Amino acid sequence: MTDSGLFPTSVTTHTAASAVRRRGTALVRPPGPRLADGIVTHIERSPVDVPLARAQHAAYVAALAGAGWDVREVPPADEHPDAVFVEDTVVVVDDLAVLTHPGALQRRGEVEGTAKAVEALGLRTARITAPGHLDGGDVLQVGSTVYVGRGGRTDAEGIRQLRAHLAPLGRTVVPVPLHAVLHLKSAVTALPDGTIVGLPDLVDVTPFPTLRTVEEEGGAHVVPISEGTVLMATSAPKTREWLLDLGFDVVAVDIGEFEKLEGCVTCLSVLVPAR
Repeated sequence: MTDSGLFPTSVTTHTAASAVRRRGTALVRPPGPRLADGIVTHIERSPVDVPLARAQHAAYVAALAGAGWDVREVPPADEHPDAVFVEDTVVVVDDLAVLTHPGALQRRGEVEGTAKAVEALGLRTARITAPGHLDGGDVLQVGSTVYVGRGGRTDAEGIRQLRAHLAPLGRTVVPVPLHAVLHLKSAVTALPDGTIVGLPDLVDVTPFPTLRTVEEEGGAHVVPISEGTVLMATSAPKTREWLLDLGFDVVAVDIGEFEKLEGCVTCLSVLVPAR
């Protein structure tokens, strides 16, 4: 099993696998010069070291590349401090990219760069439009079920529009009321086998068939990057050990500067599987 919080160790571990199988495309957007001015909602603001954040982002990108993902950068949006959290701008389901209408007014200018990136990949596009609001960080796909957090950034109309876009693709959209958390995937994610993990105090857990509780906030958000491998933050060492004990491979990356802005490993990329 792989368990590393350092690079290039994790990259080396997955090089052979990536040479055999191209998993798809990972869309990322590097941190801009105004990153430290990003929005903080549920935690106290603390200073962000932008050069360190850039180094952490480079290691995150290296982890994705090492796992076999073709990394492509979304056009920069340097005037938007939160633009690095590219997941919030689009939801990709099969060959459809649903461009979002972010709940925070100051983030809406981030979407057009993402639109260009998904169009370059040959994806069909649809949009969430006013009066609806939806952030991609509120959308968790588990098989044919799409859980959508209903909270401060995503509203009922945004959920209705997403449901209409995804119904022809055979997806069932299930709303999940949020409590004191920014996005659904800040509190709940899924392992490669579909097991849902998270922090039940932060969301209404009744929509989920099962949920396995983790001890650490950083352990609530993982990214499946292969059939048996998850990408997660180094801030959750107990969860890492638990996942290893369950038989998953773990690639751990330090995203501490992004966690100061309520970011997590899910929101720093959009994974578009190869078709």
